[in-house]
Amino acid sequence: METETPFPRPKRVGTREQRLRSMLLAACLAACALRPATVASQAKENKVAAAPPFFDTQDPIEVTLTANIGRLRGDKGADHPWRTATLSYTGQDGNSLTVPLQARTRGLARLHMCDFPPLRLNFSDEKSKGSIFYQLDKPKLVSYCRDNDSYEQYILQEFQLYRIYQLLTPVSHRARLLRLTYADSASGQVKARRYGFVIEEPKAIAARVGGSVIEQTGAGSSDLDPDQNALVGVFQYMIGNTDFSIAGLHNVELLLKENGSAMPIAYDFDFAGAVNAKYATPDAKVDLPDVRHRRFRGYCTDPASYARVFAVFVEKRPQIYALYSDEIGKLLDPGTVKETLRYFDEFYDTINNPRSARRSIIEPCLVRP
Repeated sequence: METETPFPRPKRVGTREQRLRSMLLAACLAACALRPATVASQAKENKVAAAPPFFDTQDPIEVTLTANIGRLRGDKGADHPWRTATLSYTGQDGNSLTVPLQARTRGLARLHMCDFPPLRLNFSDEKSKGSIFYQLDKPKLVSYCRDNDSYEQYILQEFQLYRIYQLLTPVSHRARLLRLTYADSASGQVKARRYGFVIEEPKAIAARVGGSVIEQTGAGSSDLDPDQNALVGVFQYMIGNTDFSIAGLHNVELLLKENGSAMPIAYDFDFAGAVNAKYATPDAKVDLPDVRHRRFRGYCTDPASYARVFAVFVEKRPQIYALYSDEIGKLLDPGTVKETLRYFDEFYDTINNPRSARRSIIEPCLVRP
């Protein structure tokens, strides 16, 4: 892999250190402006003081979500209200536990195209203490879109991508699979039984790996940790995802480490070619016929970082492929597994060929946001 030619850097105002200080100052100012006055509110804000043990295992668990399904389905406006709900499951001692919580719809497009919307859950430490959900705050629940097997496969396929991402870097969202029964509190009827999964919150990632989450748009490659920058871009290329923007914080979060480096964290992969959902389309900025065609949308960085990242992907290849034959992988349709691994084979053919890697990844990198 050739590494002699440096990539051009975008013209930006100030040094890297000055820009990072500005990002940190903006994050601190925002935190100070939003910090409540009371001690109780401060405790609530900072409740994710440690990584919740909920994600210490990926073992799926049977859970019943009880809520007014009709009301949740109808919440499609800009201000989504919190609705009363419960989550019930059987504990290790064989007893049933019910945890009260609140839930509200989230997202935009899927609120209108799905039979059941994606949700954000809101747990109280007081009410969830003693349950598996203890120390969760407001995590996202990726729930079924339509009540049929093909759409459930999309859920399982996206969940696999979170598992792959975790193998590649700890600076990523952990996720846990749920076998959900959706019970309507208004009618007492079960509306669906489908897989879903809960995603680790950004503050929990920060607690686990160190650092703080910043909501600062406009970050470019020179603001980012070079290796993490390269890894996120190459991972998105591997899975065929163009539905993200680091500068715009679209399906990306930024973690500011204590050493001053900003690390992007990608999420939301259902528009990826590896999932190949019927509703998925490539980003409008790229001229691609469908999501199965790859286009590198990562930032330019030091070629040595790409070389190190390619080596990580090659090293992790056996573990990545093994995810499709373990107990969770066996939930996928065998044809889908074969198709997905062939899709990944094409990616590995690219990064294992220096000329192909340069042509498909290194040269088309984005110079500026």
